[in-house]
Amino acid sequence: MDSVFDVAIKNMNRAGELGGIDSRVLEVLQEPKRIQQFRIPLKLSDGSFKVFPAYRVHYCDALGPFRDGTRIRPDLTLDEVKALGLFMTIKHCAAAIPAGGAKGGIQADPSKLDKVDLERLVRAFVRFLQPKGPWEDVPGADIGTGEQAMAWMLDEYEQITGRHCPAAINDKPPILGGSLGGEEATGRGVFLTLAAAAKDMGMDLSSSRAVVQGFGQVGSHLASLLSETGCRIVAVSDVYGGIFNADGIDISALKEQVRNTGSVKDFPGTEPVANDRIFAVECDIAVPAAVHDVIHTENAGEIKARLIVEGANGPITDGADAILNDKGVTIVPDVVANSGGATVCHFERTQGLSDQYWDIETVQAQLKKRILDAYRFAAEAAKEAGNQSLRVGAWIYALKKIEQAMKLRGWV
Repeated sequence: MDSVFDVAIKNMNRAGELGGIDSRVLEVLQEPKRIQQFRIPLKLSDGSFKVFPAYRVHYCDALGPFRDGTRIRPDLTLDEVKALGLFMTIKHCAAAIPAGGAKGGIQADPSKLDKVDLERLVRAFVRFLQPKGPWEDVPGADIGTGEQAMAWMLDEYEQITGRHCPAAINDKPPILGGSLGGEEATGRGVFLTLAAAAKDMGMDLSSSRAVVQGFGQVGSHLASLLSETGCRIVAVSDVYGGIFNADGIDISALKEQVRNTGSVKDFPGTEPVANDRIFAVECDIAVPAAVHDVIHTENAGEIKARLIVEGANGPITDGADAILNDKGVTIVPDVVANSGGATVCHFERTQGLSDQYWDIETVQAQLKKRILDAYRFAAEAAKEAGNQSLRVGAWIYALKKIEQAMKLRGWV
């Protein structure tokens, strides 16, 4: 199976060919502009010692400063971080955000670190990164990090530089200069693009059935918004297992259980379903909202959904994408569907630089406009390219903007 980075490059090259993108632009984008790779030694609270591999990828800054994403995962690889950096480059372009694409991370298991050790690891990451500030590189949150980790990052940055700079780090708590609506932004964006695609397909959400794979920050917010429309969430899964109820799952009660137990497993009134069988459940809509490569050639043929919305980055392999397109499944790609978090990060930086902060209604209204515009631009580009998929349309639209910026800068 190709790596997630290989898949990303194939998507880019295919879209570049269909969109008539200058080959010199594509040559520049075959690899990141810059890779920072370092190892963080840490004496742990229990007296043990460990060295943690860590990365920061600067992919392309033709349209603006590098931004976003720091994940902490035990199986994190450089290839994964490179792919995510490319996704962020395309995502920013698709959402009309004047920023470059970046991603970073630490190879570690947060669940096996106590809070003191996790804080020391996150702060060490900032010191090793030597961040340059809001006009050059702005780290944000991702899998394994959140508001608390970003608060530590901001404080470490400000201790190093000796000055307050809330715009230097994204996804931090509002009291430290973060944006309202940031925590739910990605899930809300997935919902908005899902609803737009369903409408275009003539699908009534109130009588539809959905499967949500991944019940973290993205999946749980998306599931709540979907259930409010009357859509039945018939299956949900997390890293510990899946649950199924053909009549629908009470999402509010499920979220309460997850707060108390940390898992969706054994939720009352449901029956178990294996993680590798979650996408075979009878449904109209499937949302992979966890990690990459969960839909592949071995399970793509079993999928019943007519609409798939990518809440995660790179959840569908290249081979599976071809199978699903042949089946007539509509796929709203990650670079559009889950760009809500990146969009509100842009709002967060804007607010931090101006020292003027928005109310939640303004944030949500601006997010809705931006992400629906991104969806429509992708759909129009797909049509203009000969009725291609939304994925191809989104990449073509973004690549044309990158091409224009590179040529104006004299890079190619």
